[in-house]
Amino acid sequence: MKVLIVGSGAREHALTWKALQSPLTDAVYCAPGSAATASIAINSGLQATDVEGIARFVAERDIGLTVIGPEAAVDAGLADRLGPSGRLVFGPTRAAGRIESSKAFAKSLMARAGVATPAYRVFEDPASAKDYVRGERRAFVVKADGLAKGKGTLVPRDADETLECIDTLMLRKTVGAAADRIVLEEKIEGREVSLMALVDGERVVALPPACDYKRALDDDKGPNTGGMGGYSPVSFFNEDDVTRAVDTVLRPVARVLQEEGTPYRGCLYAGLMVGSSGVQVLEFNARFGDPEAQVVLPRLADDLMPLLEAAARGELGGVKPSWSRQASVGVVLASRGYPGTYQTGYPISGLGTLEPGVFAFHAGTSAGAGGYLTAGGRVLTLVALGDSIAEARDRAYRNVDRISFHGVTCRRDLALRELGAPALP
Repeated sequence: MKVLIVGSGAREHALTWKALQSPLTDAVYCAPGSAATASIAINSGLQATDVEGIARFVAERDIGLTVIGPEAAVDAGLADRLGPSGRLVFGPTRAAGRIESSKAFAKSLMARAGVATPAYRVFEDPASAKDYVRGERRAFVVKADGLAKGKGTLVPRDADETLECIDTLMLRKTVGAAADRIVLEEKIEGREVSLMALVDGERVVALPPACDYKRALDDDKGPNTGGMGGYSPVSFFNEDDVTRAVDTVLRPVARVLQEEGTPYRGCLYAGLMVGSSGVQVLEFNARFGDPEAQVVLPRLADDLMPLLEAAARGELGGVKPSWSRQASVGVVLASRGYPGTYQTGYPISGLGTLEPGVFAFHAGTSAGAGGYLTAGGRVLTLVALGDSIAEARDRAYRNVDRISFHGVTCRRDLALRELGAPALP
């Protein structure tokens, strides 16, 4: 089978790396791919949102399975275009993908499905939104309704900061048209966990939970980013918790989407808050998480391709993947200034010195004369395995210190709260 991985980041590098391990794959292509995937697979050069170009490529190369990585490709309708041709696609249609591309739609869907989520209000007029905050005299989480590359959620401390956040998104247009409509959401306390699952339209197969870190700086300070690292497994969210989340969150949502004529096939990601009142959903993503995919996929003991193919065919019944007992910690190495202004084009050194079994998944690199250059805000996700979170964490940071480029920055507190926690029994 020929496989096409759509996207160009660290998530897609990890998917490509895993796909190449499968005896079922004759060739792995990427659209557009990256400098890193060019060294292990075949880059097409096609942009992830070039729906017609990808459709032609799939037909010409006789691609057996297309795996959609980024949300932009989902929203562009790639699955809608490929599905009628009879080609297998792992990734939802644009309509089902509204679970990520519209926060307001996701909230309404959860209400219809009976899924617990913080209370909210939707606004299209900044003046009305600010009048509401002034009347309530308290802080709200401010979310752009549309796709904002992980930068559309602002968490102010009080009412005055909430007003400023509304201006930032709706008047200053920091994430563009994504904030033409916003959601004001109740602030709740707890610990966040990411739960991804394979969905075939009806059946749901959960992957191991992971935790990611959205803030740019240690101690969860600084602006929100696309993610600065993560780890798996999660000591405070065990197998019983996963089962309950599947039963009360993922399966009900999949059922309603099916009933409403927009069945979901692909990876469904739920961002959960675990608090004293139980589990509530903060967000959904219509694809593998990034950096969660980078820390979960190395723990998969089975072939990934049959799993994705079964989901794409609607045949996940009886599927039960096997997972490594080892823990995984991934650290994102970023360019100084990210997620704001940063410079690129700097040589990256040390990639050849990494310990065996430590993975460097490329998020933003380009090919230079003597190796790789920085080409993005998030540059690499460095992932290490270990018999415990503590061992994986130590190994990850030990190898982080072998990588160097001008302005390199990373969080140094990833998985600290998990020290001493065992891997899966």
